[in-house]
Amino acid sequence: MIDFNKFPNPCYIMEEDLLRKNLTLISGVAEKAGVEIILAFKSFAMWRSFPIFREYVNHSTASSLYEARLALEEFGSLAHTYSPAYTKEEFPEIMRCSSHITFNSISQYERFYLEVANSSHPISCGVRINPEYSEVETDLYNPCAPGTRFGITADLLPEELPAGIEGFHCHCHCESSSYELERTLHHIEGKFAKWFPKIKWLNLGGGHLMTRADYDVNHLIELLKDLKERYPHLHIILEPGSAFTWQTGVLTSEVVDIVESRGIKTAILNVSFTCHMPDCLEMPYQPTVRGAQKGNEGAFVYRLGGNSCLSGDFMGLWSFEKELKIGDRIIFEDMIHYTMVKTNMFNGIHHPAIALWSSEEKPVIYKKFFYEDYRNRMS
Repeated sequence: MIDFNKFPNPCYIMEEDLLRKNLTLISGVAEKAGVEIILAFKSFAMWRSFPIFREYVNHSTASSLYEARLALEEFGSLAHTYSPAYTKEEFPEIMRCSSHITFNSISQYERFYLEVANSSHPISCGVRINPEYSEVETDLYNPCAPGTRFGITADLLPEELPAGIEGFHCHCHCESSSYELERTLHHIEGKFAKWFPKIKWLNLGGGHLMTRADYDVNHLIELLKDLKERYPHLHIILEPGSAFTWQTGVLTSEVVDIVESRGIKTAILNVSFTCHMPDCLEMPYQPTVRGAQKGNEGAFVYRLGGNSCLSGDFMGLWSFEKELKIGDRIIFEDMIHYTMVKTNMFNGIHHPAIALWSSEEKPVIYKKFFYEDYRNRMS
């Protein structure tokens, strides 16, 4: 049980034991299925915790130059890098930091393949494919929506792959099940299997939420084993993000005021939805609050409000067992994946600290934020 009194407030706190539980499951899937599973930085990049990850996984995936540098310099291995578009200025440094580079289009590959061929270390190149199938219902997160800028459809892929293309990358999922992957594979194979004999690896992207309680892990393992049996020469890669840190930690906050308007009580917190939990407004979804129930069925009902000047910086309603008071602690569950990497300093609002509750039940404060962090971002 976390001793919250030992941490600054507000604070993102990840629990090491919960993280290791997820890592154990993920590494077990990789071993049993005979595939490679790597960490996607776009979901989680708290680099001070990388030594824990390296006990279970060897590589990571990057979507930008900075993430690729983080892979090499902090995770300790070359990145599997994909970006919708590379620039001439950044590409040499991306090569230095990468073992695999996936291109979003043939034109991008043709622009940079000579540089890859002359790299100081071997780099395996691939292209992103678009099977034109995804069960992701929210368009903001659907990489296969009509008109998408991501990937090459089968009708636009040449019969003979350009020299040097060794892999396909496909990303179609978001917090999805193994059964969605099964249906997706049917479309991928139906459209692209004729090229499989000519490539060495197939990256099935992220969104495989194998650490969720209702996920059918055994079905995933059998699905991947069957895929390997059909194409034994292919190295299969998965790069989930959320699965690694799913339900591994919280964001703590505090009630700083309570206001009422037209019968709606709002508990204003020392955190912000738009600054510190942006997925709640983008997705949108209503997070779980410890000790409260969603909805207005209880005796003490509150909207929770952020401390920015954005009018829509609030969510609700939540029912609490007792009346809230200024100074009460409010704990948002499952706030480690995606939330932390998308935070911002809008309004110059104080950013939550970042910390770990260790397996030895000790607080490890990774980072505190100060005025200088805000000032230095502005100029």
